[in-house]
Amino acid sequence: MKVRDIVNALSFEVLAGEEGLDREVKGVYTCDLLSWVMSHGKQNNAWITVQVHPNIIAVATLLEFSCVIIPEEIEVEESTIKKANDEKIPVLKSKLNAYEICIELNKLGV
Repeated sequence: MKVRDIVNALSFEVLAGEEGLDREVKGVYTCDLLSWVMSHGKQNNAWITVQVHPNIIAVATLLEFSCVIIPEEIEVEESTIKKANDEKIPVLKSKLNAYEICIELNKLGV
């Protein structure tokens, strides 16, 4: 499944990284502790986090994540959006909480 498919199916808002919407999503990882994410996340994961600072894009780039999903309509820092655009990492925003996002992604087969 592509990031674009998830955006369309779940009506996520694309905040940044539109150039990366055709990235393949092969799994999901949910965690907010960056060091933990770096040691447990996998390539092509969609990453759900409440963190909104630019370091999340550095982690997403390092691990080659498909996208970053921000739950509960949390506002994302402008510097994060700029970095995500530079790195072509899609940053998506949802009204759902992290648990609900996981349920919906599971229903989609991710």
